[in-house]
Amino acid sequence: IKECDWSSDVCSSDLATIATILIITILCTFQILLAYGKPFGEFAWGGQHKVLPKKLRVASILSIFIYLAIAVCLVSKSGLYQIIPKGKLLDTLVWIILAYFILGIFLNAISPNKSERYTMTPIAIILAICVLIIAIT
Repeated sequence: IKECDWSSDVCSSDLATIATILIITILCTFQILLAYGKPFGEFAWGGQHKVLPKKLRVASILSIFIYLAIAVCLVSKSGLYQIIPKGKLLDTLVWIILAYFILGIFLNAISPNKSERYTMTPIAIILAICVLIIAIT
């Protein structure tokens, strides 16, 4: 990890990246549990199933790969670990990730399930704020 210059925006980007990676790690763990049939379905995918049906379990596995790709982009953008070279492609991917999390705010906020709405909406807000910090610094 690079050294922080507390007088610049570098630290806010690093902290936002670390917070995002921590939350993504928790979400990946949650998706793994859902894929294995654990009864947490009320917090995901519309909250209609306590235990997810097979199609939604597959979707949970796919979401893990999406989260991992997001993590690679954000770690690269912040410069904590360069996997994707800095440039236009990476910048565009980060703005797409921000749009994804903003969409997640609205989709979770309108969930018919209270558990999903009250848990995942704040998480999506935090992720969107962190990604915005990463994108603009």
